[in-house]
Amino acid sequence: MEGYVHPDFDDVGSVFRHQLRRTRGGAAAAVYHRGELVVDVWGGHRSDDGDLWRQDTLAMCFSTTKGVASTALHVLASRGEVRYDEPVASYWPEFAQNGKDRITVRHVMSHSAGLHRLRSIIPHAERMLDWEHMVDALAAARPAYEPGTKSGYHAITYGWLVGEIVRRVSGLPIEQFIEDEISRPLGLDGLYLGCPPEERHRVAPLEPFGVAFGPPALQRCQERAVEYVSKLFSLVRSPLNPRRVLNALVPRGMEDFLYDPELLDVAVPAVNGHFSARSLARMYAMISGRGEIDGVRLLSPEIVAEMGQVQHRGRDLVLVAPMHWRLGYHRVLTTRGPVNSAFGHFGFGGSGAWADPSRDLAVAMVCNRGTGTPIGDFRLLQLGTAALQASHERSAPELVRVA
Repeated sequence: MEGYVHPDFDDVGSVFRHQLRRTRGGAAAAVYHRGELVVDVWGGHRSDDGDLWRQDTLAMCFSTTKGVASTALHVLASRGEVRYDEPVASYWPEFAQNGKDRITVRHVMSHSAGLHRLRSIIPHAERMLDWEHMVDALAAARPAYEPGTKSGYHAITYGWLVGEIVRRVSGLPIEQFIEDEISRPLGLDGLYLGCPPEERHRVAPLEPFGVAFGPPALQRCQERAVEYVSKLFSLVRSPLNPRRVLNALVPRGMEDFLYDPELLDVAVPAVNGHFSARSLARMYAMISGRGEIDGVRLLSPEIVAEMGQVQHRGRDLVLVAPMHWRLGYHRVLTTRGPVNSAFGHFGFGGSGAWADPSRDLAVAMVCNRGTGTPIGDFRLLQLGTAALQASHERSAPELVRVA
């Protein structure tokens, strides 16, 4: 492990060091408290050939990307250019097709628009590389349920829904908006949708997902098994529906898509964020500072307060668990239970970040190894627990070097 740890946050460094010893690959973690970077550590290997994780290494962070995309839309809301209870079609007229004229921005951001289905609207994951095709397909789609009555994790569709609103309102593609309106003002050098050619040497390769997807023949067997199990679960009235999960999270050809070099050239704002822990933590530190850090204000305190309000408390139709969806973020759990004042977004593979405005605390972790659930694994829960405890006890302001 390399980096810096404030003496009051030694336990965070110890947890991270322990995780590096137990996990393949590499990772980085960062913590801000009261606007100060108190943990900035990294370690392990970027690749199987022994290349070490570096201070500026970028990791593809999957669903963690949705938290960044959501923040972009909140920047526009802070400027009065977007209203949460305004119909999406007010900004994107074509979206009103098939009974979606009353779906609001709030419905989209709380995963209650009924547009979680992806396999149903595209034949193959390669279509996800075409922005215009995806937004046209979603504009033509029919909601799966009455918007606002339920929540169903828009695992991948969320990115184009939010991203197209940002584009229609600002006139900029969401990746450019994030660069101009978030990264530059905050001085971030590791917050990208896709990845610019000049930064790709920093990216840590992903471990193959053969176990999760497999060759085409195996995928077909998996799909038949999912159909059978889904029918069985329906008979016993189980809240878990594997077919619904597959439809929302795994379009056909997903593994090929994740390793397609073109994925670095485009923005898929629910999937392909390439982040450093330091940049991710600083963006969330701006949120935990009620919209401001180091004299730079991107969000109003009123908007930050609304961002953290729970929109749905029931079970999510896709993930089954109660996610307590906020406006673009979900609940934060630690090994000691939920943190009701915190919100953020975690991703497949273990990455994630969150903010707690009541404590002015922000935590982020990125990695290139691990699988876990669609929204993270146990590592971030451990780091968050240690950071919360340290924030209660903090005193000295100095930073010290750690070996």
